[in-house]
Amino acid sequence: MAKGSSGFVAGLTVAAVAVVGFLAFQASANVPDTLGRSATSKSPSAVKSKAPRDKKNPVALPADSGKGERVVYSIDDDRVWLVGANNKVQRTFKVTPGTVDPLPATYAVTSRSNAVSGSDGTPIEHVVRFASNEGVTIGFSAAVDGSTPAPVPTKKLGGIRESRADGDAMWEFATISQKVVVIN
Repeated sequence: MAKGSSGFVAGLTVAAVAVVGFLAFQASANVPDTLGRSATSKSPSAVKSKAPRDKKNPVALPADSGKGERVVYSIDDDRVWLVGANNKVQRTFKVTPGTVDPLPATYAVTSRSNAVSGSDGTPIEHVVRFASNEGVTIGFSAAVDGSTPAPVPTKKLGGIRESRADGDAMWEFATISQKVVVIN
């Protein structure tokens, strides 16, 4: 194979992987409600208690939210913290969750997309996916128009919307395999 054609093949491979990732995301966003549901109910003992909060500083990083470089997402507070390797908060911000929450646990970023259409049809950017629940893919994203409306309660949506500025910060921070800690 000629030297010039190896770059062409690499480009085709990258494009093919991007298309497959996009199609997988779109497919997971449109899964029927009943598909992938377990026949057993969740055990109450599997639910973690709420991480302790600083009552004087409600935006402070919750205790027991992990160690090291990570994204921390509080379901109850609708807040994200981007935490550096030194365990110092680099940025914190409010988010608007979808209708399906991730379960409290530690995850890793599994895929990212620069720009796609959200499962609600809104053009979104800087999508950072890390979990799934009830057959719905869950990730952070920012609407291109900057909006963060409440999701339609009748749809199963896993998008956690953030402002465009916060989406830019998340995109820079949360690369593939970045740890994401979800707490109540």
